[in-house]
Order: sequence, then C-alpha cells, then structure tokens
Amino acid sequence: MHVIEAIGIGEPKNMSAIARELSVTVGTLTIAMNSLVKKGYVTRQRGKEDRRVVYISLSEKGKEAYEHHARFHQEMIAGIVAGLSENEIEVLIKALTKLNQWFRSL
Repeated sequence: MHVIEAIGIGEPKNMSAIARELSVTVGTLTIAMNSLVKKGYVTRQRGKEDRRVVYISLSEKGKEAYEHHARFHQEMIAGIVAGLSENEIEVLIKALTKLNQWFRSL
C-alpha cells in the first residue's frame, strides 16, 4: 500500500522519484513493482524521449485500491477524533506533527 500511495493517482512518476519518496533504492522498488504489475495494480511505460526512463502509474485496479485505502484513513481519523475533546485533539495534532517531523528528518 505504501508503494501504491507513493505512486498516487496523478501524473505517472519515474522509478527514481518513487524510490526517493519511499526512501528505498530503485532496486528494492523494482522488486515490489514487479509484484504490483503482476497483480494488475500498476502499469509501466517507457519514456517517449528517453526509453531508459520507466514511468509508473496505477491501473484502474490500483486506483481503486488507492481510494479504498484513503477512505480507510479518513474513517480511522474520524473515528479517533470523534471521542476526543478539543484539548485532546490539540495534543494529538502536536504529537503527530512532532512524529512526522522526526520521520522526515531521517
């Protein structure tokens, strides 16, 4: 799911951009990508100007998985926040912001 999320539903991305976003090597990403292509979640397309560049995009099945996962996250957040006070929400936001900053600093 992290790979599908990194590919996203926008414009196709090259392997290097996806690998950089996931903080993995292109070789590691290739292994995951082979599996996703085989399962029908992802499509590969060679660049028109530079055939060495491979562009990755989600298939219809991949887009459905992406949307399903996004809905899951929204429902999870709504479920958690529903039982919290305003003060607790503020504390949660601060904690998650600090956690996000820590992960981004790696």
